[in-house]
Amino acid sequence: MKKIAVIDGQGGGIGSLIIKGLREEFGDSIEIIALGTNSTATSYMMKARANKGATGENAIIWNAGKVDTITGPLSIVLANGMLGELTPRMSEAIASSPAKKFLIPLNQEGVEVIGIIKEPLPHLIEKLIERIRELVDE
Repeated sequence: MKKIAVIDGQGGGIGSLIIKGLREEFGDSIEIIALGTNSTATSYMMKARANKGATGENAIIWNAGKVDTITGPLSIVLANGMLGELTPRMSEAIASSPAKKFLIPLNQEGVEVIGIIKEPLPHLIEKLIERIRELVDE
């Protein structure tokens, strides 16, 4: 069974949308671990039907190397992202993890990825689910 970590902060809205999409597509055939930078984000993602959840710097660092896939907004690999909620140690652990990473390119941190077409969040999540489907089917 593939283990997918969904990492989010602040209110957990993006992470919860990702988890809902994953559950609709895969049901219980994957394990989803909600990793929040704060308890509100983790709680919101757990309500979206993650299998497990954990909160904070140590939880994110510990779990980053124990999953097959990591997903969330682009800011999870940016030191001090999410208004400072994402510490440099968290971003390093995520970026250094051997897990495949599928990131939503939202421009919340003043970082723009050139060549990316701006699309509404629901369309980005659909593309994310399609890409994870390819990985799960491998």
